Amino acid sequence: MSTLQTPGATLYSFRRCPYAMRARLALRYAGVPMRIVEVSLKAKPAEMLALSAKGTVPVLALEDRVIDESLEIMHWALAQHDPEDWRLTADPTAQAQMAALIAENDQVFKVHLNRYKYAERYPEAPMEHYRAQGEAFLARLDSLLQQRRYLLAEHPSLADMALLPFVRQFAHVDREWFAQTPYRSLQEWLQERLASELFLAVMAKQ
Repeated sequence: MSTLQTPGATLYSFRRCPYAMRARLALRYAGVPMRIVEVSLKAKPAEMLALSAKGTVPVLALEDRVIDESLEIMHWALAQHDPEDWRLTADPTAQAQMAALIAENDQVFKVHLNRYKYAERYPEAPMEHYRAQGEAFLARLDSLLQQRRYLLAEHPSLADMALLPFVRQFAHVDREWFAQTPYRSLQEWLQERLASELFLAVMAKQ
C-alpha cells in the first residue's frame, strides 16, 4: 500500500510523551503524510476525545479507521513502507525476541520508570529502589548492544525505536547517574539515536 494513499491521516500527539514519540518515529520513517495536532494534556481537543474515549495520545485518525495504541500505529506505519526492514521480516527468531523486548519494556520497565521518575508519589520505597529495578532492563539492553550496534540486528529495528523514548526518559531522570553507569554500549546507542536525523525531526516543535 502506498503511503500516498493516506492523505487524510491526522496524528494527535504530545511532543514529550514516549508513546507519541515512538509513533511519530515510525510514521515519519515510513513516509506517511499527515497532519500532527499537538495536544494540551490539560485541554484535550473534543475531536480527539470523540475518536478515542481513552483520551490519551497518540491517536492516529485515518480515513477508514482510528488507531489509538502506539505500538499498533508503529506496525501500521511499517506495513505501509519499511525500507530498512525494521520488522526483521527474514528472521523469525529475531522477531520473537523483538516482541518479547517490547512487551518487557511496556509492561515491566515502564512501571519501574514511572516510579523512579515520580518517586515522590510512591513513598513506600526510596527512589534508588525503583531505579535499581529499572536498571536490570538497562543492563540487559547493554548486553545486547555489546554484540552489535543495534539491539537485534546490524540495522535499526522496531525494537530500537519502540524502546528509545523510554530509555531516554529513564536516562534523563538523573543524567549524572546515567553517565557514570557501566552501560557504555547503551550510552553510545542512546546518544547516536538522539542525534539522528529521524529523532531530531520528530522532536522539532510544531
